[in-house]
Amino acid sequence: MKVEVDSNSGFCFGVVTAINKAEDELASKGQLYCLGDIVHNAREVERLQDKGLKTITHSDLDNLKNVKVLLRAHGEPPKTYETAHKNNIEVIDATCPVVLQLQRRIKKTYDEGVEEEKKGGQKPLIVIYGKNGHAEVNGLVGQTNGEAVVIQDKEGIDTLDLSRDIILYSQTTKSIEGFKDIVEEIGKRKKDGKFEYYDTICRQVANRMQKMKEFAQSHDVIFFVSGAKSSNGKVLYEMCKGVNPKTYLISDESQLDMSLIKGVESVGVCGATSTPTWLMEKVATIIQKSTNF
Repeated sequence: MKVEVDSNSGFCFGVVTAINKAEDELASKGQLYCLGDIVHNAREVERLQDKGLKTITHSDLDNLKNVKVLLRAHGEPPKTYETAHKNNIEVIDATCPVVLQLQRRIKKTYDEGVEEEKKGGQKPLIVIYGKNGHAEVNGLVGQTNGEAVVIQDKEGIDTLDLSRDIILYSQTTKSIEGFKDIVEEIGKRKKDGKFEYYDTICRQVANRMQKMKEFAQSHDVIFFVSGAKSSNGKVLYEMCKGVNPKTYLISDESQLDMSLIKGVESVGVCGATSTPTWLMEKVATIIQKSTNF
């Protein structure tokens, strides 16, 4: 049986940077706080916790003082930095550069709208195509003093005031096709006023999709390894299943069902941008070593 790990799967560069920063600090100090799970994969979080990483919430941050806290790749709203400064917390900022650039663009758009409003005009409505409540999206909305509207799909357009000028951005890990559908639908419905949109999707993530489709099509069975909290994982899993119905979602090797690969010639193992390579390789090794068939 041929067993292959998808070389295009695994951590994106933003996650790699965050984990490297955490490991460097843990190697020298032995302890570090991280605001939220450093990555949406329980096994990787556990691995780093064993090295001394402690995951905290925003409520915990309010009560911490004089410590170091890592901000993960997803980014944070301005309020987080204000709290850290007030509590004399040293921030290790691992915000992904792509996310950071997007935060700055949205902040600039919002500030320009505020200035326009002061002159008697109306602020444009800033719309973000993304998952409501996602850490990255919370950071983006925070750049607008909480005023941006988040839509998750075309149905969300019903909630928009289309009489206002609209400026649309996207969460960096959404699909290009989904963003295009949103743009097209708003364009159809909006009768007057300005509509600007900016494709702010990370191409390192987006470009994986076509390659992963090809990978999924090239194997009889696919095991897609992803943590339950990973939004990117859900999107990529559904995409793989769309081209190969024999795609199965597992969080780790404990969920492998060997009966699913009985009699097949090739098995592919792939995963989300939050799935560590070592975990996919572990799954592949267990499949390869199986002597049941």
